This record gives sequence, C-alpha cells and structure tokens, in this order.
Amino acid sequence: MSKFTNKDLKDNIRNSLGLNVTNNTNESYVAQQKTFRLQTELLSKSSKKSHLDLYDNYVKDFNRISAELDTVDRSDVSSNHSSFRSLKIDETYNMNSVYLHDLYFSNISDLHSEIPMDSLAYMRLSRDFGSFDEWQRDFIACCLASRCGWAITYLNTFTRSYMNCSIDLHSLNVPVGMYPIIVMDVWQHAYYRDYLQDVKTYTYGMMKQLSWSVIEQRFQKADKIQNNLGV
Repeated sequence: MSKFTNKDLKDNIRNSLGLNVTNNTNESYVAQQKTFRLQTELLSKSSKKSHLDLYDNYVKDFNRISAELDTVDRSDVSSNHSSFRSLKIDETYNMNSVYLHDLYFSNISDLHSEIPMDSLAYMRLSRDFGSFDEWQRDFIACCLASRCGWAITYLNTFTRSYMNCSIDLHSLNVPVGMYPIIVMDVWQHAYYRDYLQDVKTYTYGMMKQLSWSVIEQRFQKADKIQNNLGV
C-alpha cells in the first residue's frame, strides 16, 4: 500500500465517485492489488478464487473510502454519528483486511515447507515460547479461538518479544505496537467450502505449508525494528 503518486489516478477515483476534487486534504492512499500463486491442493480452486475475489473487493473498498475521506466535512463531527467517524472506522477495517490478506497469501501455500533449526524464525520462536512446538500449540489455539478473524504471531515492540494473538473480524482486539510476522486467516470464508466447520483440519493443513522463506524475511525486518527502538 503506497501513497498516491499519480494525480490523474487519484482524480479519476474521485470523479468516478462523484466527489469534489477541490479543497481536499490530499491525504488519501491507494492499495495496489497483488497477484498470488496459491499452489496448495489443500484448498479447492473455487475456494481460492472466491477468496482472491474477496481480497480484490477489499482493495477497491479501501481506495474508495480513502478518496471519500479527502473531501468529507471535518467541521461537523460527533462521536454519536458523523460521516467522518463512519469513514475512519471503515478505513481501518478495510485497510487492515488488505494488509492481512497480503501477509496471509504470501506466507502460505509452500509445497516444500521446511524451517531450518538454525533459522532466525526457529530461534526466535523457540526463545520466546520455550520451544518451537510450544509456539505451534499456542498459535493453533489462537486460530481456534478467533471469532471469524485472524491468528497472528507478532513482534511486540513494547516487550521486545514475539507473541500470538487472536483478532476478531479485521480490527477488533488488535494489540498496540504489533508488527505482524505469521498470519493465518480463520474467517469461515477461508475454509468453509472445503472443510465446513472443521477449522482445526484447515489450520493444520495451512501450517504444514507455511512459507518459511517469506517468514524468515519478516523476522529479519523485525530484528532491525528492535535494534532501532533503542533501550
């Protein structure tokens, strides 16, 4: 997701929505749709297609909401109801969905999934959870505990350690200061076509095909973040 750099693109989105392109705050962002090769056979073609279509819709909705925020009236705002408040809530919901889907699609579907014991990922998870197996048990529990949402292993920038959490929907119970590392989608739309209500079998399957090469790069970035946090 990047700042609008093409004025024509930005104006085209506004014009398509019938928005005034003058006197705006010039703050809108655009999410770029990404292409993912989901090679896994643990999800059906119809499941993968419907999930990617849903992701595309979140991208479009976020771009529309972001453009509307540029022109919304900020002089008439209340905590009870206002267009600004509604758009800001929808902005977070759709923005989180785009980011989380990007991370999820990127870290699954590795048909040759393997994590070396000398990798940064293995060492950090073993250190902060007591063992790699204990991280797995805790992460699976978070997947099963989520009420239509996500399970995430993240860097807690306050404790400087890795933790797991369950996020409901896209924006409920999100820890402050978190940097996501491993992301699992446990909304029912992610697995219901293939597994009905059996989220456990789906979760075990996806974890067997985690892309540890992608995850390793995220741990490397997280280490850099920790090094820049200071004492």
